[in-house]
Amino acid sequence: MGNLSRSRSSDPERLVVGLVRGVHGLQGAVRIEVLTDHPEARFATGAVLHPEGGTEALTVAAAQPVADGPGWRVNFREVGDRTAAERLRGVYLEAVVPPTETPGRGEYYWHEVIGVAVTDVAGNSLGTVRDVYRAGGAEVFVVDGGPAGSFDVPAVRAFIRIFAPRRGEIVVDAEALDLRIPKGRGGVEP
Repeated sequence: MGNLSRSRSSDPERLVVGLVRGVHGLQGAVRIEVLTDHPEARFATGAVLHPEGGTEALTVAAAQPVADGPGWRVNFREVGDRTAAERLRGVYLEAVVPPTETPGRGEYYWHEVIGVAVTDVAGNSLGTVRDVYRAGGAEVFVVDGGPAGSFDVPAVRAFIRIFAPRRGEIVVDAEALDLRIPKGRGGVEP
């Protein structure tokens, strides 16, 4: 759903919902890489976003999916020209998450997955989720700290047998992932 991070301001929890990848035109529009499952709500006219960790408010004046590529094109009321928009390039945008907003059944925020222990189906430790990124519309978990070293786990049923981050449990099929665990390092080489 997105990456939840604690803001450095006095606001409550914030959800990173996008990354400004570029500028479009002379009127201050920016092209945003979507980092939320609900862009139509996060980039709705009147929605307020904040540069990561900052107190500045950016109010969405207009937004639409980019017709010729990935992402959304967004205009903010506070950004009137290309020069102002250029300052946002490379900036993550956060939305305030109301305390009542919780993910639906089977949905998780990225911060709930980071730090969860990963085991194989036999119960052998493979490491811990250190990062999450999106590739081709699906999440990928970066796991490291175990006998197989660092590896990526696509968030698909073919590789993940149990996915319960709130319980602290992610079980993967090491054989399907073709993991090579060195002998004497906590496992048997498949």
